[in-house]
Amino acid sequence: MDKLGIVVPCYNEEEVLKLASEALRQVLDGLIAKGKIDKDSFILFVNDGSKDRTWELIEEEHKAHPVSVRGVKLAGNVGHQYALTAGLVTAKDMCDVTISIDADLQDDVDVIEEMIDKFHEGKDIVYGVRKERKTDTFFKRTTAQGFYKVMQLMGVKTVYNHADFRLMSKRAVEQFSKYEETNLFIRGMVPLLGYETDCVYYNRKERAAGESKYPLKKMLALAFNGISSFSVKPINFITGLGVAIVILAILAAIYAFISFFAGNVVPGWTSLILSVWFLGGIQLISIGLVGQYIGKIYMEVKHRPRYNIEKVLDVE
Repeated sequence: MDKLGIVVPCYNEEEVLKLASEALRQVLDGLIAKGKIDKDSFILFVNDGSKDRTWELIEEEHKAHPVSVRGVKLAGNVGHQYALTAGLVTAKDMCDVTISIDADLQDDVDVIEEMIDKFHEGKDIVYGVRKERKTDTFFKRTTAQGFYKVMQLMGVKTVYNHADFRLMSKRAVEQFSKYEETNLFIRGMVPLLGYETDCVYYNRKERAAGESKYPLKKMLALAFNGISSFSVKPINFITGLGVAIVILAILAAIYAFISFFAGNVVPGWTSLILSVWFLGGIQLISIGLVGQYIGKIYMEVKHRPRYNIEKVLDVE
């Protein structure tokens, strides 16, 4: 019988943690009763340097349910993608298959059984995919759809309307752990593993309690990180833009010479100033974008640990 580990990254989730623990334990109990997973299957909460009582609540849940609830405490806040990675890498040595899900219970826990069924059919990776985005605001829905289209345009492999709710077999997680880059974008990395995959579809719910830990600033940072970590097309675009501007400059020079010899020169500086500002702006944007890529190289070559684990709550 395969042992399941449900990995739940947590940052300041004291308001929803008890609810998440209860809901996921019910899922485990149901699957165990049906003989689909091992009786020692568990939930692994990963505390990402929370400033509230999240870790205390994880310890309480572990004491009350020492087999089904376990925990990892990271030494400081490292971000969702690193926390999720820490949980997956830790869980792979404890179980045969993992499912990652956020603590807010917006992802439908009822489709976990369908994920397990597809795993038993031989799928190494099963993506949880949203059917629609009715619960999102117009702005979030529009920007999210735009993000996936841009990623596709940039040649980045992603699953449309999929975030980080997914099943991964032990060997899939082991292969994922060999990807040692610092700039993590997990939903773009998992499709690179190449194992047999499938999808389950669900309607996303409202957050059970608490507030979103992904404001617009973090969402934009994640989007840019995903694009710049998997594609150099933005730099290619700058090259093309530079060539286009040079061609326009040559055409403008030809026009200027013709106007000069034709005697149609009008004194003025407006066009000159506009062109200087335009080219200056293009140059600054180009330098900044190239600098972002150089900065990523700088972060990668240092080979610093992506996270430090302070404590692990496991079965004694």
